[in-house]
Amino acid sequence: MKTFFSLFLREIKLSLRHGADTLAAILFFFLAGTLFPLAIGPAPEELARLAPGIVWVAALLAALLPLDRLFGADFEDGALDQLLLSGLPPAAIALAKTGAHWLTTGLPLLLAAAPLALMLRVRGEILPVLLGGLLPGTMALSLLGTAGAAIVLGARRGGVLLPLLVLPLAVPVLIFGTSAAAAAATHLPVRPHLLLLCAVLAILLPLAPIAAGAALRAAVE
Repeated sequence: MKTFFSLFLREIKLSLRHGADTLAAILFFFLAGTLFPLAIGPAPEELARLAPGIVWVAALLAALLPLDRLFGADFEDGALDQLLLSGLPPAAIALAKTGAHWLTTGLPLLLAAAPLALMLRVRGEILPVLLGGLLPGTMALSLLGTAGAAIVLGARRGGVLLPLLVLPLAVPVLIFGTSAAAAAATHLPVRPHLLLLCAVLAILLPLAPIAAGAALRAAVE
């Protein structure tokens, strides 16, 4: 356990050292969100109706940006081989990487979602549901992204393959997250949609690190 937390802290320090990646993700998140009103028009009613979907899609795309560096730098300089020889299971290494990715990318995107949603005229009663769905949603995206980054590690044009692999798998997260906000807008129960979102997270929490760990082991052999 001590080795796991040491690795976790190492990953956070490395992510903070490359803080430009987090800044780029947040800037992309805002830019992508602000482009939608230019395309669909500034009508307040239309923006309010589409805003939750806009926020979710922008967050999904922004979360993919730092994934290239998640394992790539360690793979290139040989640090990944040392991590696999440290005694930690490969799944635990992937889980530590996932936690660091969420804290340095997913959490900032979650915090940035509130001002973007207000800018897109999300109603006050919908905003807590939107943010409540983004909390498990961004965690699930980090798990999917970590598994995808491990699978394409060492592949030619891995940066191109990664979105093609992760985006289809993230569709259930996107559907349940936007459905919760839509239910809040029409005064319907939001609990079933949020529970389904948490169920997806509960399924990914054990499976994604195991898949990522197996991919890491295969990449260095």
